[in-house]
Amino acid sequence: MSEQVVRLEVADGIGTIVLDRPKMNALDAQMQRELVAVADEAAERDDIKAVIVWGGERVFAAGADVKEMAEMSYTDMAAHVRLLQRFSRALASIPKPTVAAITGFALGGGLETALCCDFRVVADNAKVGLPEITLGIIPGAGGTQRLPRLVGPAKAKELIFSGRMVDAAEALEIGLADRVVPAAEVLDAAKALVAPFVTGPTQALRAAKEAVDRGLETSLDTGLQIEAQLFSALFATQDQKSGMRSFVDNGPGKATFEGI
Repeated sequence: MSEQVVRLEVADGIGTIVLDRPKMNALDAQMQRELVAVADEAAERDDIKAVIVWGGERVFAAGADVKEMAEMSYTDMAAHVRLLQRFSRALASIPKPTVAAITGFALGGGLETALCCDFRVVADNAKVGLPEITLGIIPGAGGTQRLPRLVGPAKAKELIFSGRMVDAAEALEIGLADRVVPAAEVLDAAKALVAPFVTGPTQALRAAKEAVDRGLETSLDTGLQIEAQLFSALFATQDQKSGMRSFVDNGPGKATFEGI
């Protein structure tokens, strides 16, 4: 049996999905399957309130395994692309705040993995991009859909059409990065970003993420209906009761939530 290349580490309410396939964390089929399983576990576990995706101190993930794909036929890839879409959907659908902690390179499938997260903390010396066009293909794990939703269609097209790499400063400027920090501080900065959510109202955070993500995929009118349904449903939670009682009795920002 092959050695495991993706693992889930849990501490202080934060689940860290660790990519560990030296040297560059190339996203082969095994890693993609393990990402599905680990993302599903992180989504289900009650002791995990937020999630970090971390490739280690050297590199986040330098794309898909080109050697694995190079000789695939159309029929082969038509089957394999379902796995590409499945692992990225599994990450994107984790109903908790998620952040990608990016060091080194996040290229191709690596950047597509990061795009599945709610936030991206990027090392000041990192390089990110979607270079698939230089291989005669396009991104296949969500890059053509998630990148334009994040940075706008024109900038996304420029990056996808050229396949060029973006440094940390440009990534921050165009909204591809949320924070840029020294490389040695990336993981700690990612933990600091999501730490406040660990003690937050779990159901409300889940609803907020669902409202934003589903709303982006539909019309404004439908999005407002989604928001109204999720908003109303939160009045069945204990956190809504305790949160509002705390506001009335003690003022804002002093509630203690139980996640129910």
